[in-house]
Amino acid sequence: MNRFWGYLSAIMVALLFGIWFSLDKILLGYLHPLALASLIYLLASVFLFLIRVSPMHRCLLEIVHRKSKVEIHISPRNYLTLFLTAIFGTVIAPALYLTGLNQITAVNAALLTNLEILFIILLGIFFLKERVKAKDLIGFTFLLIGAIFLSTNNLQDLTFDQNLVGSLLVVLACFFWSMDTTLTKFLSNQRDIFLLTSLKTGIGGLILFFISISLGLSFTIPLNMLPVLLFIGLGCMSFSIVLTYVAIREIGSTRTGSIFSTSSLFGALVAFIVLGEPLEATQLIFGVLMFLGILILYKNGNKGNQQ
Repeated sequence: MNRFWGYLSAIMVALLFGIWFSLDKILLGYLHPLALASLIYLLASVFLFLIRVSPMHRCLLEIVHRKSKVEIHISPRNYLTLFLTAIFGTVIAPALYLTGLNQITAVNAALLTNLEILFIILLGIFFLKERVKAKDLIGFTFLLIGAIFLSTNNLQDLTFDQNLVGSLLVVLACFFWSMDTTLTKFLSNQRDIFLLTSLKTGIGGLILFFISISLGLSFTIPLNMLPVLLFIGLGCMSFSIVLTYVAIREIGSTRTGSIFSTSSLFGALVAFIVLGEPLEATQLIFGVLMFLGILILYKNGNKGNQQ
């Protein structure tokens, strides 16, 4: 049953991230990517901290942890790991992603986020010494082909123009998010999950805030955009990070990363429905190809040892 909640949590994270990926495109019309990322993470940090000190905290912990075994003590090594995940996942990755998103369509950016699972598995191979099978290579190939065609507009944009640079920034963001996901595995058994996620988003938000201030960036947005910003920061970001810890604890980082990749589907659909961005046949074809690569890797992984 705990594995069921792990899968459900991962799917919810994919949905929330898919919505976030597309709605950010609206706010990027008013805010610099660094300023936007700082506001989103600071809002999430404040919200999570308020939950941490509220009377409902204990009840929420019972729901989040259910019957899972968790560790009460947070060691200095855990805080170091937390700091690294904050740098990778809430500073570098969102800064790269939002900068890239500002240069390409939300549909292409959403589909390119499929590469995160590729990076997660590669990190497992090289750093966690996981074995590679022949089927894995097929999955890797499908993901790479899909990413190459999406980022180069079917091989038509092979020069370093704005579109290609934007796509490469999104790919780099996926790499740093994969580092975040891999390291989060070592924190997922901690009981005080709301404190950890509040600290993580707070560290990232403050660093991005001071960088934005030093660059003289504006934080001014129209009042009618505040509900969108609050929805992303309080709804999408805060809950998705908490649920990420739950998913990784119950089903492991590789399977969680696999399901995260479905955020590209949700993001592309939201971009099509809300932003009116075109959803071309070639995008769907290469998006499906990437999903096939994920399916091959995921199915193959289920036959191996459970994480």
